[in-house]
Amino acid sequence: MVTRVFDRVAPADLFALTKPRIALLVVLTVAAGFVLAMPLSSGTWTMSSWLLLLHTLFGAAMVAAGTNALNQVMERDVDALMRRTSRRPLPSGRLGVRDATVFAWGLGVVGVGYLALFVNVTTACVAAATLLSYVLLYTPLKRRTPVSTLIGVIPGALPIVGGWTGAGGELVSRIWLLFAILCMWQLPHFLALSWMYRDDYARAGIRMLSVVEPDGHSTFRQAVLTAAALIPVSLAPSAFGMAGGVYFVGAALLSGALLAISVAAARDQSIKRARRLFLASLVYLPGVLTLMIVNRTS
Repeated sequence: MVTRVFDRVAPADLFALTKPRIALLVVLTVAAGFVLAMPLSSGTWTMSSWLLLLHTLFGAAMVAAGTNALNQVMERDVDALMRRTSRRPLPSGRLGVRDATVFAWGLGVVGVGYLALFVNVTTACVAAATLLSYVLLYTPLKRRTPVSTLIGVIPGALPIVGGWTGAGGELVSRIWLLFAILCMWQLPHFLALSWMYRDDYARAGIRMLSVVEPDGHSTFRQAVLTAAALIPVSLAPSAFGMAGGVYFVGAALLSGALLAISVAAARDQSIKRARRLFLASLVYLPGVLTLMIVNRTS
């Protein structure tokens, strides 16, 4: 039956269905949450700890891949209308809907089950919530309202929570600080992306803020406001004793730079400035998380 379903399916197309670059970012975020939840005491990283990390990352990778694949299944008609996505496996006809659906749900369900068996039930629940909120809430809302971007930050920020619980961390205030950083970071990131591809989104009927209000004022005002709000949120770990002075200074510089680039984009509103903001956001997140890991105090 499995052979029949996947008859003449190219492995490269199944791989592309998972959006590997996005899945990799998710896995790195999970890894950061796991490391930050581990105690600083010497001897913490035993062989069993490394094995638990590998189990957590493997399960999270499967769920992320399945989530991304389901997104492409649900948006195959939209992808066919956008230049940057029209050559994906589904809209191009290289992959059938049935094959893609079986593959996507298989990855997601097996990934959640794997986490429940080899990590813990809490982490499995976080992964399931990530998948379901992305597929059942964020994805369909993109065609209806710009508020979808706000909804989308939830599944985008949950992976760091899954990494934290994977290491045995409890759902205390510290993990919700990390969750808040990821939520706030995503808004300038996605607003910049939506401006870069606003013509594609408009053609496909995606109700991004850049499409609904095409003058750009609302898009870049929101980017500036959320980048500004990210400054105190990103500095909070130092105030709560999670990180030291090196992190505080580094996070302040990175957040200040992101705000400055957001302001420059708001003044110019060009594709070039939006791309610069998008790229800056890609530097920002790994920079902040790396600083926090290196300069942990608890």
